[in-house]
Amino acid sequence: MSANKLRVIKDFEKLDKEIVEQIKLTHSEGFSQHLIQFTNREGKLVSALPFETDEKIYLIRMTTQEAQSIILDDDDYDDDGILKDESKEEFADKYAELDYINETEEEEEDPGYKDNSDQVFKGSLHDKEDDKDED
Repeated sequence: MSANKLRVIKDFEKLDKEIVEQIKLTHSEGFSQHLIQFTNREGKLVSALPFETDEKIYLIRMTTQEAQSIILDDDDYDDDGILKDESKEEFADKYAELDYINETEEEEEDPGYKDNSDQVFKGSLHDKEDDKDED
């Protein structure tokens, strides 16, 4: 993660369609196993899905139950919670030019890649911009 990138904490429902599609492409088997926990400005423990673009580091607020519900209710995912091939192909074609999408796919395919989803997000709370009211 780059220290110079804007840090945004946002609800999944308020994300742009393009970001949601990119998240689906990078998390084709669901979100819940990738959630991290951090303490927000009010001192409350919050779970979120991290997602990094070239410009921003997103922490997308959701509980494990919300993450599972989002996948179950999404027509792009099959009954097993796996991104459907046709959706995966559509998103892969649409975002093929984005390096951070291709890098993420390569890391997940690498057998030496470690999932750090159980680590607590660290950094100054003042470095994060809570973007929940912006749409």
